This record gives sequence, structure tokens and C-alpha cells, in this order.
Amino acid sequence: MNHPRSVSPSVSPANPDPLDNQRQSSFGEFSRLEKRMGAKKMTFHSKSMPRGSMFLDQEASRYSHDKRFDLFRTMSGKLERQISNLRGKPVESSLQDKEITESLTADRFFDALEGPELETLKEKEKIVLPEDKTWPFLLRFPITSYGMCLGVSSQAIMWKTLATTEAEKFLHVTQVVNHVLWWISLVLLIAVSITYLFKTIFFFEAVRREFRHPIRVNFFFAPLISVLFLALGIPHSITSHLPSLLWYFLMAPILFLEMMIYGQWMSGGQRRLSKVANPTNHLSIVGNFAGALLGATMGLEEGPVFFFAVGLAYYLVLFVTLYQRLPTNETLPKELHPVFFLFVAAPAVASMAWTQISASFNLGSRLAYFISLFLYFSLVVRINLFRGFKFSLAWWAYTFPMTSVATATIRYSGEVTGVATQILSVVMVGAATLTVIGVLVMTVSHAFVQRDLFPNDVAIAISAEQPKQKKWFKQLTNGSFGNNMRCLKVLDPEDEQIDVEAPPLLNAHTV
Repeated sequence: MNHPRSVSPSVSPANPDPLDNQRQSSFGEFSRLEKRMGAKKMTFHSKSMPRGSMFLDQEASRYSHDKRFDLFRTMSGKLERQISNLRGKPVESSLQDKEITESLTADRFFDALEGPELETLKEKEKIVLPEDKTWPFLLRFPITSYGMCLGVSSQAIMWKTLATTEAEKFLHVTQVVNHVLWWISLVLLIAVSITYLFKTIFFFEAVRREFRHPIRVNFFFAPLISVLFLALGIPHSITSHLPSLLWYFLMAPILFLEMMIYGQWMSGGQRRLSKVANPTNHLSIVGNFAGALLGATMGLEEGPVFFFAVGLAYYLVLFVTLYQRLPTNETLPKELHPVFFLFVAAPAVASMAWTQISASFNLGSRLAYFISLFLYFSLVVRINLFRGFKFSLAWWAYTFPMTSVATATIRYSGEVTGVATQILSVVMVGAATLTVIGVLVMTVSHAFVQRDLFPNDVAIAISAEQPKQKKWFKQLTNGSFGNNMRCLKVLDPEDEQIDVEAPPLLNAHTV
């Protein structure tokens, strides 16, 4: 059976192919042109084929990087403009480049973000980086990652204290645990520091925005506090006496940061304490007490007392400010409830610091310890703080304060010996250890298995300019409707209580 497709029409002499005729005519013209030119060299120029050009454009756009990320790179835009200016071809900076180079004020962070740590973008706001893409890892690596270093290094101090306290000898704890935890803390601190150093080198704009963030600036104390904890928890097998020069080297940058931040708290303005008060502010207070503890351990006298006095003064101010939150401040969402435990850290470290300064667990040490113990149990009994929210780096706020209270309890049991204090020490140490293990396992799981530990950090990508509002919306929010709505505020969704404030009466007439 013959199929019509098996016979090619080009082989039929009765139906010549027009394409062959065209090829023969082109070949004849080429031969005549070659005879006319003789031995002269002929040059042919190729032209790109339009067919498939769309596919090539798609491939090129697929592998080309997003120019918006260049705005956060350290030398990307600036270097291009400098080279162009040297060549005599000045390049005007784009609108986004001008926007990203403008300094962000504290009010801009409060206008664009919400939540007590200012990490959630408001609905009306837009960011300067793509929302539908995963950002480079360095841009997603926040300064809050140092919370892991605080949690693990504080464990090294706790197990060192547990192994060297006479009242806890019945547990038969050796310094091997302290030795292992100290090396793990050192490796973790080096890894986090190198990663953040790369972020500083390649994405300095992101680091600068984190430093200008009213809440994130407190976490710049965390690297220094982690080093202080490593010095306090160093095993005796490595060294028993650290040079006092190390203390001055560590406390100098802490003093510099405190003078800047505490001055802003006191002088007022956009960064006054009543506006930026947050549990993360306790990190700067902990830096004072940890420095005083390390200095007293080294045998110093005046320096530790100085930092202890500064920490005590500002802790009282911060404690009262956080308890008397202004009516306009928002309540803490469930995802950020772990930062409440930072209330416990400062008095616990202060108790150990004053014990080392006064060489005894006297009345001052006991007052600070009992305050931390009461705050600890007042938070633990609230079961709602531990459930109903997803995992994030904020969970590391549980570890460091719980470990600090456990360490202070061990020292208290060494001063007040008895079965009750020994049982309390074992319970506090067990709770702190299990918490650190649980949070560490969750961190590893979300980092390497689920790979959602570091989402896009929208807090550093807000626009320097406020979004334009429609005229009717602006009048509606600034008018009588906005004034009436601002008089209602829900204090606690769980308690279902509503605080109603009557608006001021305008043009009121007495009868």
C-alpha cells in the first residue's frame, strides 16, 4: 500500500521546487560577482535571525539579577557612577537610588512597620525589594541571630557554676559538659560573626538600616555580651586567669553604644525611651551587669562598680517605663511573647555581679535574685505564652534569661544550703537545659530541613518616602471619623475588654 507522504514532491521533474530555482539563481549571481571581483578578498556580514529571539530574551532575563538588590550592595551604584564620572559621562542616580540613600528616621520606621519589634510591614506600605522572590541569604540574616550565641554561651556558664559549687556536688557533674558547651559556643559565635561580617562588607546599607532601627539597635550589644559570656564560662583547663586588658577592650564599645543610646533616651526626640521602650532594651542593661561580673572576677574594683551603678539606674527607669506603657502602644503579638523573658535576665545577672563585687551573697544580691525569681514564675505560669504561635528566632529569648536565673539559683543554693534550695537548683537547671535543647533542635530543623528560618527581612527594605494616599482617604483619617475611631482601643483580645475614651468636646455650650 502506497502512502502519499512517502513520495517527495521535489523529485518530480514536472513540478520543480521554487526554492531550488531561487538557489540556482543566487548561485549564478554569486559566480558572476566572483569573476568580476577577481582575487579580491570578499567579506560577508551575518545578521541575527529573528526566529527564536524571544526564547533568547527569556533566557537572558532568567539569569540576569534584579537591579533592586544593587541598591543594598556596598559599592555597586557608587562605583558605577564614579567610573562614569571619570570617563566624562556623568550618570544621574535613579529614583530608587536616591530613595535608598536617604537616612531613615525613627518616625519612618514606626509609620511603615508595626509590632513591638517593628518587623511586620503595614498593609499600606511597600518595600523597595521584590516581595515575590527569595532575597540573598546575607540580606535575610538579621542581627537578632546573635540570640543563639547568648543562649548557648550562657549554658556554658551555668554548667561551670554547677560543677564548681559545693552544694551541688551530690550531682557528680564534671567540667566536661562546660568544656564541650564552651567550644560549641565559640564555634557558633565565630560562624555567626563571620556571616554578619560578610553582610557588612557586601550589603552595608542593610546593616546601616538595622543600626538605625529603633529596636534592632539593641541587638548590637549581643555580640559583645556573647564574648563576655565566653570569658565568664571559659573552662579552668584552658585558663584560670584572664588579662584585665581584655575587660577594657570589651567594655569600651559597650560604653560607646550606651552613651549614644542612653543619651537618646534622655534627650527626647524621635528615639526617646517612652516611644521606643521594648523588652529588647534590656540587652544594654545586661551588658552593664555582665561587664561588672567579669571585671569583679578579674579582681578589678572601680570599673565593675561603675558599670553596675549605670546598669542599676537605667534598669529602674526601663522597668517602670515598660510597666507603664502608654495607651497608644500596641500589645505584644503572640509571635513575640518570648521577649517578655528578657525582664528576668537583668536582675539575675545583677545578682551574680553584686555577689562577685561584695564577695558574698548578701542582701543586695538576694534582692536582685528574688526579683528575677518572681518575674520568672510570674511568666512561667502563663501557659498561653508558650503555645499558639509558630517558631522563629524570637524563641531564643526563652533560653538566655532562664539560664541566667538557673545560674543565680545555683549560687544562692551555695550560700543558703538546704534540700529546698538544692531541689530548686535542679529544677531550674533542668528547665533551662531542656529549653535550650528544644529550641536548638527546632532551629536546626527550620534552618536545614524546612529552610524557613530566615524569611525576607522586610524591616530593612521599607521605602524612605511615605506612600501617597488618596485625597478622600487622607481627609477621612484626619477628619472627624479618624478622631472618633482613635478613642477606642482594645487592651487585650483574650480578656475582651475595651477601653473607651471620650473625645474632647469642641464648641460645647452650657445650658
